[in-house]
Amino acid sequence: MSFVSGRRDYAYPLRIDGGSQQAAQAPYAAHVEQMVEQILLTSPGERVDLPQFGCGLRTLVFAPMTDSLKASLQIQVTQALGRWLAGIVDVTSVHVETSQTNAALEPGTVQVTVSYTLVDTQTSSRTTVTLV
Repeated sequence: MSFVSGRRDYAYPLRIDGGSQQAAQAPYAAHVEQMVEQILLTSPGERVDLPQFGCGLRTLVFAPMTDSLKASLQIQVTQALGRWLAGIVDVTSVHVETSQTNAALEPGTVQVTVSYTLVDTQTSSRTTVTLV
C-alpha cells in the first residue's frame, strides 16, 4: 500500500459524523496514532472476536515500580506493535517513566511514550499513554 497525499481513514473510536452522516474520518497520521493507543490500552482477552489483540499495559499498573517493570513494558509494547501494526509503523523507541522516576507524575502513574516511523510516509511520530 502506498501513501496517497491527503489520505484519510476511519476515526477511533468509530462514530458517525454529524454533518455527513457517515463514519467519521481522521487524517492518516492521526488514524495511526489512534491505532497505537488502541493497542496499548487494550488487554488481551478484551475482544471476543480477537482475543489475542492488545498489549496488556493495564495489567502491569499494579506491579511494583521497578526497573524490571519498565523493561517488561518496553518489551510488551514493542512486540504488540510489531505484531498488530507491522508494515504500518516501525517502532524506534519505547520510553517508560513512573512516578518514582518523574516527580511531575502522580503517585502510582506509569507513562509510556512510543516513538515510531510511519512506513507509508517515512515521517516520525510519537504517542504517549498515561496509566494512573
